[in-house]
Amino acid sequence: MADNNANADADAEAKPEETAAIEENKPKQAAEETKTNVIQMKRISGLLSLVSFVISLPILASVIWLLYMKSYDCEWLFKLPRLQIGVSIGLICVFLICNAALFLRSRLPMVGIIVVLVPLTVMFTVGLAFLGANNLENRRMPASPLWFKMKIHDDGLWGDIKECIYDTRICQDLATTTNQLKSYDFSMKKLSSIESGCCTPPKECHMQYVNATFWEKNDEAVNGSDSHNSDCDSWKNDRDVLCYDCQSCRLGYSRTLQSKWMKLGVFLVCMAVILFTCHLSLFLVTMWELHVTP
Repeated sequence: MADNNANADADAEAKPEETAAIEENKPKQAAEETKTNVIQMKRISGLLSLVSFVISLPILASVIWLLYMKSYDCEWLFKLPRLQIGVSIGLICVFLICNAALFLRSRLPMVGIIVVLVPLTVMFTVGLAFLGANNLENRRMPASPLWFKMKIHDDGLWGDIKECIYDTRICQDLATTTNQLKSYDFSMKKLSSIESGCCTPPKECHMQYVNATFWEKNDEAVNGSDSHNSDCDSWKNDRDVLCYDCQSCRLGYSRTLQSKWMKLGVFLVCMAVILFTCHLSLFLVTMWELHVTP
């Protein structure tokens, strides 16, 4: 009995000591957890900063593409090279602002996100205009679909474009490179929008192929068709005329220019959304790190 009492007394004395030890370790554990959380948040913010910087690099690549790419034929008649330079300068500013905001995130996170939001919103809006999504404004927006449509129906401007297309020898080069092709081989060849619209007659005309720029009219097929395409009357086998006065030529030329600017529009919209998502995530992590983590 004496031994049992002694053991009980020893256990009673040990429990307060264990409790005290646990209470002493709680602040240490809390401090370690806090330190771990801080390290994790810093790693996440560092990773997001690196990702934001890497994602912004394609902006510089697009600037090089705009400034040094081969311009489409006769593009200078629309004064689009000036627009290229303006967009390039704007993209450089977006790149610099987005990366400058990375240095402001720890000191002035709210200012940083606002500074980033403004150019990215402009970038997103311009991209939508190039895609033709903003129907209220894009008639005045250069390089938008409605703007191109308005320009190619300007007969005075189209006269200059016709001369320029002829001087670039697009149709002459097509005739030279396909001189040995038979009818079936030529029909399987993939033509550009300008080549198919300006250098060859529309398929609805049912003309017989002789070579790329010489086609024989089939009056029976035209008379037997339910609908008549006015471009069939505009087509001439004269290499100075061909289908330069056809609506298909105007649309083909417009489609050629639009393809580049629509690609740029898709790029601007996607980059604006991705960069804003990265910077918004970085802003939230920074605010958590500054105000939630003790």
